Amino acid sequence: MSQKSESYTFIVGTYTDSLEQGINLLKFNPDANLFEVKLLAPDVQNPSFVLASKDGKQVYALEESAGLGGGDVISFHLNLEADSLELIDKVSSYGDHPCYLGLSPSGTLLAVGNYSGGNLSIYEVNPNGKLTHKQTIQHYGKSINPARQEGPHVHSTVFNPSGDRLLVADLGTDKIYNYKVNPNDPEPLELIEEYSLTPGDGPRHLTFSSDGQTIFLVQEMAAMLEIYDFENDIFTLKQRLSLLDENFSGPVGAAEVRLSLDEKNVYVSNRGDANTISVFRKNNLGEFQRIQNINSGGIMPRNFNLTEDGKYLLAAHQASNDIVVFERNSEDGTLKLTDWRVELNKPVYLFQLTD
Repeated sequence: MSQKSESYTFIVGTYTDSLEQGINLLKFNPDANLFEVKLLAPDVQNPSFVLASKDGKQVYALEESAGLGGGDVISFHLNLEADSLELIDKVSSYGDHPCYLGLSPSGTLLAVGNYSGGNLSIYEVNPNGKLTHKQTIQHYGKSINPARQEGPHVHSTVFNPSGDRLLVADLGTDKIYNYKVNPNDPEPLELIEEYSLTPGDGPRHLTFSSDGQTIFLVQEMAAMLEIYDFENDIFTLKQRLSLLDENFSGPVGAAEVRLSLDEKNVYVSNRGDANTISVFRKNNLGEFQRIQNINSGGIMPRNFNLTEDGKYLLAAHQASNDIVVFERNSEDGTLKLTDWRVELNKPVYLFQLTD
């Protein structure tokens, strides 16, 4: 009996320099030596974050821009047979430079973080893909870095696995905001608590363990991975782990965090002069240790993603305009750069579609 050929499909978000650029589709089949990208939706301005519904029929994106109504949030119907995106809806994000989208586990709520606006908005996702604005919440305050933290800068909006909490990382205030999610209320979000973090660290992205009781947080400006217990709405720091090799000096910019399916590995990208992906492994005591720092294979690895089977890691490079592939060791999770590489203008987000 022959094994099924491995084939992976990703939606790719980018920064754009012309109307002929936008949202792309990436196809990767190692058995067929296929690694290519195709433009799905041109004339979308800076779709720097993209994701899809669980059934893959709807795609959500943002336009990272500023203006009278802020940026935009967009919904599409995805037609893979035609390799096309058909516009369903386009609404204001109610804040400048939206940079992150979070879809609730039920698929009925969509949260957007507006970086320059320092706020977040939440929408009801209707069955036909139309978006209904429900609420916008403005953050206030600042932190100690006058260049980066002169005001609030919402950088991620992440639902927990059960969908009853939304955690919001704000780089500008050095805080995590914990919102209770009440889907049936006219305004679904209710602030429970603000967690103050180390001043100047700049919280960026975070991800949950499958049980929702552990949080893995990237501190962008400090190039740190922090691991927290999160039980009964109590936020407790367990570990603080550097992404930097000994004697490293130069600018940093920690960006993305991913958890392997078996939850034994954590991966974090770092930009600046580092251009690395750090690999952390859980030991017998349940603590994580950094076991590898590997060159990301390009310049400015803002985002990367693991294939769902855990065999590969794809890294997108904003500055070197390419996406590369790493093989992942199934035993310890370490990475090895392959020869697969594809060029694309400023790729900054990768979302895998499932069969």
